[in-house]
Amino acid sequence: MKIILKSRLIVVFLITFIPFTAAAQDRLSIAQVKDGLHIITGPGGNIGVRVTVEGVILIDDKYPQDFDEIQSLVATVSDLPVKYVINTHHHGDHSGSNASFLQVADVIAHKNARDNMLRGDQDGPPRLIYTDQTSVFLGEAEVRAYYMGRGHTNGDSVVYFPDLKTVHGGDLLHGTAPFIDYANGGSSRGWVGTMNNILSLDWNTAIPGHGEVMDRRDVLNFRNQMEAVRIRMAELIRQGLDADDAPEEIKDPDLSWTQAEGGLFMNRSIPGFYEEIAAEL
Repeated sequence: MKIILKSRLIVVFLITFIPFTAAAQDRLSIAQVKDGLHIITGPGGNIGVRVTVEGVILIDDKYPQDFDEIQSLVATVSDLPVKYVINTHHHGDHSGSNASFLQVADVIAHKNARDNMLRGDQDGPPRLIYTDQTSVFLGEAEVRAYYMGRGHTNGDSVVYFPDLKTVHGGDLLHGTAPFIDYANGGSSRGWVGTMNNILSLDWNTAIPGHGEVMDRRDVLNFRNQMEAVRIRMAELIRQGLDADDAPEEIKDPDLSWTQAEGGLFMNRSIPGFYEEIAAEL
């Protein structure tokens, strides 16, 4: 009787444990953006998935623990393997699965992004780098990566799908509010110029690093708010604003970024933002 009881307990445990494990692993989801282009969303940066007749090109690869689920989601839209991964920048929520993907694919990033990874002792720095512009040709598709200037960091890639008139901006585009990584070469002034360069390309759809897919008006509004918060900070500094008061005084109901309580712009960018604008005056 004791043996039978133990067996029943084991069966009950397995029945209840397996569904919980499966649910815990179901962190990400995939959706079509355009024919041949999908987006993987969930915790971490948005992944672009370009499907071709010779394989798949990924833009970013989220966290280290996401490798298997990314591969499973890619398999739902293509029977072919991932051949290339392009990192938009070095942050771990965008490049965290590099070490795993390097076992099966080529990983590409801007030189500065790789330098930032090495300085931060991150796993999986890319073996292929570029400085100004590069392209990946796979099947019928060309995917271009541009360095258009400083912004979120000093090593941001803008990835362009010319045949689909779509860009993936990484964290140069953000659905809520941006983080200016001053420790790794970020710049609000450079960001405005980089946004103008993105807008000079021929596209109608943009995948941001975080948030919903954008159109040109969304991106233009993002650029305009970057200019507006720069103007507001400059005006406040001219009026004698102290750095310690900047996080509170910069708040403006017309500027959504300054209303994002607990956001990366308010909590992590404002000290460097104050210093950057003050140095320009």
